Amino acid sequence: MADTARLLLMYAVFPLWVLAGLLDWACHRRTRIEHTAGLPENLLHWLLYGQIGVGLLAVAFLEINGAVLLIVAAVFVVHELTVYLELRYAAPQRPVRPFEQMVHSFMEILPLVSLALLAVMAGEQWRELALVRKREPWPAAYLAGGLAASLLLNVLPLAEEGWRCLRAGAGLRRRTPATPAPR
Repeated sequence: MADTARLLLMYAVFPLWVLAGLLDWACHRRTRIEHTAGLPENLLHWLLYGQIGVGLLAVAFLEINGAVLLIVAAVFVVHELTVYLELRYAAPQRPVRPFEQMVHSFMEILPLVSLALLAVMAGEQWRELALVRKREPWPAAYLAGGLAASLLLNVLPLAEEGWRCLRAGAGLRRRTPATPAPR
C-alpha cells in the first residue's frame, strides 16, 4: 500500500500540482495581473510557492514519519492562510473567473491529498518524531526531472509575471501628495 501511495504522489499528485501552477499563471496573465493586483499579488505567489517547497523538500529527502507529517500539515495550514490573504487582496482588484477558481481548488486539495498519501506511506512510523534522512532516496533522475519541471513550468512563469508587474509599475505606485512639499 505504501508503494502505491508513493507512486501516486510522485507520478500523479506532483505533476498535477505543477500543471495547476502553470494554469494559475495563465489565468493571471489573461486577467493582466500587472495592471490590476500587481506586484503584491505576485509576491504572495512566490510566498505560496516557497511554502510548498518546504514540504516538498521534507518529503523528498527525509523519511516519511510523524515529523514529516507534522511539517506537511503545518505547511498546509500556513499555505491555506496565505491563500486566504491572497484572495482577500486579489479578488477586489481583478476578476477571479470560474476557471481560475477551479484551478485554485486543485492547488488547495492536492496538498491535502499529499498529506493523506504520506500518512499511508508513514505506516507505523507516524509516531516517530525525529527528522531522519531518507535511507532509500528517490531516484536522482526523478528528482532532477521534478526540479526541471518546476523551474520551467512554475518558477519561470512566476518570474515572468513579476517582471510584467515591475514593468507596469502596478505594485510600485507612489501616492502623490495633495499639496506640493515646501521648498
